[in-house]
Amino acid sequence: MDTDDEPVNGGWSRRRFVGAVAGTAAVVAAPSPAAAPQAGTPAAADKPRAAAPDRKPSGPRPLYVGTYTSADGGGTGIGLASYDPATGRITGSGTLTGVPDPSYLAAHPDGRTLYAVDERQDGGVTAVRLADRRVLGTRAAGGAGPCHLSVHPSGRWLLSADYGSGGVAVHPIDDSGALGERTDVVTHTTPPPGPGQQGPHAHQFITSPDGGHVLAVDLGTETVYTYRLDQTNGTLTEVAQAHTRPGAGPRHLTFHPGGRYAYLADEVDDTVAVCGYDPASGRLTIGAPQPTGSGGGANYPAQFVVTADGGYAFLANRGHNSLARYAIEADGARLRLLGTVPVGGDFPRQIALSPDGGLLFAANQRSGTVTVFHVDAGSGELRSAGEPFASPVAVCALPL
Repeated sequence: MDTDDEPVNGGWSRRRFVGAVAGTAAVVAAPSPAAAPQAGTPAAADKPRAAAPDRKPSGPRPLYVGTYTSADGGGTGIGLASYDPATGRITGSGTLTGVPDPSYLAAHPDGRTLYAVDERQDGGVTAVRLADRRVLGTRAAGGAGPCHLSVHPSGRWLLSADYGSGGVAVHPIDDSGALGERTDVVTHTTPPPGPGQQGPHAHQFITSPDGGHVLAVDLGTETVYTYRLDQTNGTLTEVAQAHTRPGAGPRHLTFHPGGRYAYLADEVDDTVAVCGYDPASGRLTIGAPQPTGSGGGANYPAQFVVTADGGYAFLANRGHNSLARYAIEADGARLRLLGTVPVGGDFPRQIALSPDGGLLFAANQRSGTVTVFHVDAGSGELRSAGEPFASPVAVCALPL
């Protein structure tokens, strides 16, 4: 079920193997949200919602596509393309080779450097200078099977999650965008693995909107860990744990721009949850399970994205092969399921919004395609932007 790393099919983890195998829903009211954050929240979290982004197209924009280079029919590196912000049309322009199994991608805040995981047993993280597409080097991730990375808002630290060994790591970023040797790695040892899990499986490592904490989602231990990152030394100190229900299998967490709430996708039991977040303590409070719009069939929700104004959320449903649409209410405290839209591909592993918020990209692993949708800012409606873009074993699409 894409939920553990027991070797299958020539040594692949089950997480990779499952992905490689080949109308509007009724409105659902959300259960009560997670507990409200405690008093003492920093003033930054009290700011109003972010203004809607400027939607004026400005000519072709770059798009990078992650893949598995070791998979049958996989790619040979990071896919290079561009997209038209007005039409959503994607045009391919080749491949950046020399990066093995780049299954997840992230960009530096200054837009000059791209980072990729090398999702292998002896995993690594790679930096690429975008101006001339030169590989700046690869550093050992500190664990097995790195599957997610993000850049701290300061631009000085790369955060990565190792699915296979169940840990998270920190690497320094120098002024050129290149990576230094890791400054810390933490393996999740408590609590013990959840039902059906053989060990910890860190699936994501991100920074909270206030920048005060970094949070790691671990599917194996069914826990979201909150750490304080020492921004001088690059070391981690655990400050809180939030536990899901047994058997939930949390995968990805996405924050509301207001900073007090987040939305968690649980891939094992096919649910989502609203989480309260206290910026002062870093404590996350996980709310009751809510539907994904799959109707109860085999489905593994993958990833949430939230619009910049905090009005809508979209969820990738692998199996149901849809995008669930949610209205966000009560300043982030409630999700209301509006319905689902067919994704136009098979097994949407990852989704991303364009920087202007006008387009949504879905990387469909089994069909080897990237599909694009126009996003209506007022209604949250999704409208197909045309024919899918073919890309071998597409598991990540990063529009810049």
